[in-house]
Amino acid sequence: MKKLVVLVVLLLPVLVQAQEDAIERFYAKYMEDERFSRVYISPKMMQMAGGFLNSNSVEGDEDAEELFSLISKVKGIRILSGEQVSGLNMFDEAIGLLNRNKYEDLMDIKDKGSSLKFMVREEGGRIKELLMVSGANTEFTLMSMLGDFTYQDLNMLSEKTNLPGMKEYGQGNKE
Repeated sequence: MKKLVVLVVLLLPVLVQAQEDAIERFYAKYMEDERFSRVYISPKMMQMAGGFLNSNSVEGDEDAEELFSLISKVKGIRILSGEQVSGLNMFDEAIGLLNRNKYEDLMDIKDKGSSLKFMVREEGGRIKELLMVSGANTEFTLMSMLGDFTYQDLNMLSEKTNLPGMKEYGQGNKE
């Protein structure tokens, strides 16, 4: 019995890490495939963008300060997008990799020949990841935005930025 408990304790971090890396593994699987475009915006690049915005804003400009605060909460963005691919099959594959206990649906839109899903991963009442997965007959897009957000932050990001995926997030919120 003690050996079983020790084995479970040793394997638990590995199992948790494997689930958290599902999107990374999916991204890595297709990132060298020439049918896909990929974008990775590192935490350092987000920090630089925030610094650039902060240094070029006029003192007392509340919108700029608010935008700087929002962008500084984004820790990285990954996008994988493909055309002329079996988008609905890829949508099902990506969704199938996720640990549904860690991600909560925000929106799920299904139409003839297309699916769009927004999900969040929360820890301690804060959003650590916003995930968008979209598939259609011949198109697929996955967007993962990591950070430390509230729902209000995400709403403001969709209204005030051109960050990838936020246009769709904002449109879905209004629908």
